[in-house]
Amino acid sequence: MQLIIEQHSLSRHPEKEEENCRTPLHFCNNSHPQFKAKSSLSTMASFSTVPSSSTPSINKVQKDVGFSAFSSQTSFFIQISEKRVSRKIVSLMAPQQSERRPPSTGSVKTAMTMTEKIFARACEKPQVSPGENVWVNVDVLMTHDVSGPGAIGIFKREFGKNAKIWDREKVVIIPDHYIFTADERANRNVDTLRDFCTEQSIKYFYDIKDLGNFRVNPDYKGVCHIALAQEGHCRPGEVLLGTDSHTCTAGAFGQFATGIGNTDAGFVLGTGKLLLKVPPTLRFVIDGEMPDYLLAKDLILQIIGEISVSGATYKSMEFVGTTVESLTMEERMTLCNMVIEAGGKNGIVPADSTTDKYLEGKTYVPYAPVYSDTQARFLSEYRFDISKLEPLVAKPHSPDNCALARECKDVKIDRVYIGSCTGGKTEDFFAAAKVFLASGKKVKVPTFLVPATQKVWMDVYSLPVPGSGGKTCSQIFEEAGCDTPASPTCGACMGGPKDTYARLNEPQASFILFFSNPNTN
Repeated sequence: MQLIIEQHSLSRHPEKEEENCRTPLHFCNNSHPQFKAKSSLSTMASFSTVPSSSTPSINKVQKDVGFSAFSSQTSFFIQISEKRVSRKIVSLMAPQQSERRPPSTGSVKTAMTMTEKIFARACEKPQVSPGENVWVNVDVLMTHDVSGPGAIGIFKREFGKNAKIWDREKVVIIPDHYIFTADERANRNVDTLRDFCTEQSIKYFYDIKDLGNFRVNPDYKGVCHIALAQEGHCRPGEVLLGTDSHTCTAGAFGQFATGIGNTDAGFVLGTGKLLLKVPPTLRFVIDGEMPDYLLAKDLILQIIGEISVSGATYKSMEFVGTTVESLTMEERMTLCNMVIEAGGKNGIVPADSTTDKYLEGKTYVPYAPVYSDTQARFLSEYRFDISKLEPLVAKPHSPDNCALARECKDVKIDRVYIGSCTGGKTEDFFAAAKVFLASGKKVKVPTFLVPATQKVWMDVYSLPVPGSGGKTCSQIFEEAGCDTPASPTCGACMGGPKDTYARLNEPQASFILFFSNPNTN
């Protein structure tokens, strides 16, 4: 049978572009020509609908990527096999959204997703499509002590020993992985970063020299993904690349952020550009009031449990809905942080007033948020009713091996680790402190605490926990018998040298509970 879906045209207001544009001048200025979309060639379009999952909390709409619009007609022609048609009627288009500020890509006629708009801006094209390879201009490149020396070596080999990087203010170097250790090779990595930053006059190098007391190092921050946000390097509409798989954390700010390898990083250091393929987008609509017993970690584990650890391979994961809008920036960071555990290329949350408020006083670089068009095409759309979700646990040995927390109540654990870029933020420690406070009991197993950054460490010791009668997290942890909060770093999440805090050097435990990234432990 043949299904005809009417195509709604998009209206644009080019004359308002300058008024709404907050991008740097090299992306949007008075002399920049207005972009105009080219007519699409007529090709066959093919969609397929898939029955909704049996899980009560999710409704799914799935569409094939291969399609294009008939530019001379006002309809999409879709060939659907009767055998594959779900009996349940589902919408193929994204729901209507409130009016958003326009993107900075000019008078675009073809609807695009957030990620596609960011790519279009970064490659200076009026529009891009999933699967297209484009050269993007990079806004920020981040590297750390594990990958930095390798990227630096490649840069010098390919561009010359005396070559200069493309922009000393767009490179951010953050030692954070193997820091508080006596291992000479790990210490040498930090020395390599320091020498390179001095040589290149890199503005944003968060150095540490005294390993005995991190507090005497004012420049040292801690875990790179949290430090990037706290220091104002994450901005809506930009492209942020980093030599770490969890760079996708920054997508919480409405930007494209993803991890790259040392070779790519070396190339970016010399050119400020990188060839990337535009990913298709999966959309996750999460609605409802967030209950006190759930965290963003539960949401992303639910999603990964639904789609599997390969369900978003080289795809953008866009998170929207009333629940997402109610999340704090730290919780949004948790949501985007773990898209890599689903194979995702990037995670992204639309910027809003919560984003703007977080960035106040952190950055003075102008930025221009982008938002998915109401007619943007998504590879699949998943809907979750937050009222039907429960706290989850990722069991060994995969993030998609999820179980309800209440189903694991009788499982004996041997160690607890609270930290990392996923679970080491201020709000994560507040959540843990509230659990200890409510139980009124002491821990029965070693419980390790590793704040992500210096700021988080200070918060643990200075901010009162709501409902605690003025007690701080550190006081509650001490009363519960936890270890003293350690120096801010990635800690045991990456393993590291043998003297890394909380590292398990011998097979002593049968089950360890991590408030961290389950795939890295």
